[in-house]
Amino acid sequence: MRYWRLLLTPLLLVIYWQLLASSGLISAYLLPSPVTVFNSAVTMWQTGALPRHVTTSLLRVFEGFLLSCCMGTLLAGLVARYSWLEQLLSAPLALFRMIPPLAMTPLLILWLGIGETTQLSIIILASVFPIFLNTRDGLRRISPAHKELAVSLHLSRLRYLLAIVIPSAIPSVVTGFRLAFGYSWRALIGAELIAASSGLGYLIIDSQEMMRTDAVMVGILTIGLIGWLLDTLFYRTLVQVLNRRFPEVAN
Repeated sequence: MRYWRLLLTPLLLVIYWQLLASSGLISAYLLPSPVTVFNSAVTMWQTGALPRHVTTSLLRVFEGFLLSCCMGTLLAGLVARYSWLEQLLSAPLALFRMIPPLAMTPLLILWLGIGETTQLSIIILASVFPIFLNTRDGLRRISPAHKELAVSLHLSRLRYLLAIVIPSAIPSVVTGFRLAFGYSWRALIGAELIAASSGLGYLIIDSQEMMRTDAVMVGILTIGLIGWLLDTLFYRTLVQVLNRRFPEVAN
């Protein structure tokens, strides 16, 4: 029953979509039917176009996300450890955090050209700040009781970090990673609409120029489905890791 409830709303939307497309109230060019979109998706899959664009986008987003994780976590650790560093970097970090990554696309194209480096730069600009902010706050959210416990046990700096700081920061870090992963996916698709020659974003804009509304909808639906699947798998994987490594934190 649980799975049927999850599928009920999407099923009703598809039925409504089919009825609306079949009614003739809207041009088939503007709103192709679900059957037309499905047939187009099958054809694009069989020709290899859809798998190629999906693979390209996935490789880009995973590479950019991993770079963001490394950069954001390292910067958060340094800022949490050295207060003077945060005072030094707070203004420029706040400035870059307020600039939409896609606004940087024209400048990045001028500097780096249309290629993988530009795509990765946009992904990093979109996803590094959620990781940085959540990890920094998590590293600082240590209860006074835990600090007193560390002092009474005479824990070394390394033991204090591994036994108290990291477990306390895990919930915030997980939240930051999950937010950043979603931002990475959306920023990549936006960048591919402007500065790419492959990927799902490029597929959409190329289909629009070719007046293939059905292919445009295939690209849009593929983006949504893959994003939903990735977010679900990402969250469940993290929960399983936490349950094994930090059961008291996960619960």
